[in-house]
Amino acid sequence: MAHTYDHPGELAADDPIRLLGIREAPLSVDEVFAAVGDDAAGGTALFVGTVRDHDGGVDVARLGYSSHPTAEAELRRVAEKVAADFPVRALAAVHRVGDLAVGDLAVVVAVSCPHRAEAFDACRRLIDDLKHEVPIWKHQTFSDGSEEWVGAC
Repeated sequence: MAHTYDHPGELAADDPIRLLGIREAPLSVDEVFAAVGDDAAGGTALFVGTVRDHDGGVDVARLGYSSHPTAEAELRRVAEKVAADFPVRALAAVHRVGDLAVGDLAVVVAVSCPHRAEAFDACRRLIDDLKHEVPIWKHQTFSDGSEEWVGAC
C-alpha cells in the first residue's frame, strides 16, 4: 500500500531542532532521546559516539576535544540542512569538549521522522556532516607517548 502524505504528521515539523550543544559536561542519551520525542514520529534513530581504547592499532591513553568559537553556529547550520532535506519531526545533537576517558560519550545525535528509513538516513547525514563540517578537534595521546590531532570530529 502506497503512503499518502496528506496528514500533517507526515511532513517535517515547523521547528524540528529541539536540542543542540557543545558541552564540557557529560552527555546524556536519555536527554537527547527525550528531546526528539514526537507523537507523529514513527521512527527515531539515535547515534552515540564513545571514546574507544585504541586508534590505528595503538592504545589510547588520553583524549581531549576542543572546538572553535563558531562550532555551535556550524552545528546549527548542519542541523538546519538535515531538517530541510528530510521530513524531520525532531532533531537533537550534542558534542562533548574537554578531557574524556575511555568509554565516555563524545557525541549523541538523534532524529525522529514519520518513518524509520527517513530517520536512519537523516541521523546518518547528521552525524556524518557534524564530523566533517563542525570545527571540533580531537587530541589523542597514545600509550607509547606519541600524540596526534585529528581534524573536524
